[in-house]
Amino acid sequence: MKKRYHSYSDYFREHFGERIQKLTIDAGFTCPNRDGKVGRGGCAYCNNDAFNPSYNTPQKSITQQLEEGIEFHRVRYRKANRYLAYFQAYSNTYAPLERLSAAYEEALAVPGVIGLVIGTRPDCVNDEILDYLASFDCRVAVEYGIESCYDRTLERINRGHNFAQSVEAIENTAKRGIQTGAHLIFGLPGESREEMLAEAAIINQLPLNTLKMHQLQIPVHTAFARQYAEHPEDFQLFDCAEYIDFVVQFLELLRPDLVVERFANEMPPRYLAGKGWGKIRNVELWRMLEKRLEELNTWQGKGFELKV
Repeated sequence: MKKRYHSYSDYFREHFGERIQKLTIDAGFTCPNRDGKVGRGGCAYCNNDAFNPSYNTPQKSITQQLEEGIEFHRVRYRKANRYLAYFQAYSNTYAPLERLSAAYEEALAVPGVIGLVIGTRPDCVNDEILDYLASFDCRVAVEYGIESCYDRTLERINRGHNFAQSVEAIENTAKRGIQTGAHLIFGLPGESREEMLAEAAIINQLPLNTLKMHQLQIPVHTAFARQYAEHPEDFQLFDCAEYIDFVVQFLELLRPDLVVERFANEMPPRYLAGKGWGKIRNVELWRMLEKRLEELNTWQGKGFELKV
């Protein structure tokens, strides 16, 4: 049955004819918001340990991480035979090109790996890096952490770049034919529901192929954790049902060709400083979203289609 949103799994089946599994990698890169180039301490919500799989550690080689990931997913997702190497932790274009090329090419040498997904910041790419990525004859995608379309929010969360930099990086990447993705966080302090919904129209204007979204969670050992302990009233965290309804509204405004890779995030309870949603897994959240879309007889792009 056709889904009421443009799903990542359907996107891969359309292009490859089968399930493709992403395998995360921690290649030991850092971030300009941590090493002092633009800031210290990282973004206010950042704790990479909260979402890195246990087999991801820079003490292991990229090859070993991928081989362990393949074995893990071979048991969990037996339908996956081909893989994308996902450079996830921190900013994975933040190094000299010589180091980047060695890391990427090591990943592509692992049997079964057919492409790269590179997570990074919009202030960590340049023409040299993008030209190099465009030279590959395999699938390469770059995912940018936009987080918010509003500069006041980016400043509030200690992001270290502005939205104009996000737009420039996305446009420079897409024009080279590189698959381009973005990431948004909903529920950041100071943003109203109306402002968050308005981001759909902004995103629609960008040359993006994929979009990741998730609700704000407050991991331990972060600036937000300290702020939440002192002033919890500053944080309006979504409960689960409320967030599902919000995402339905957002999807209605989103252009229908944009691939929705993720709409929510799960985090082990031991990493949460703020309230969570218990033990609900991502697969359950997808089912809840699909059920709600069906109940309301709505779909991704419904509102967008009415406007064009």
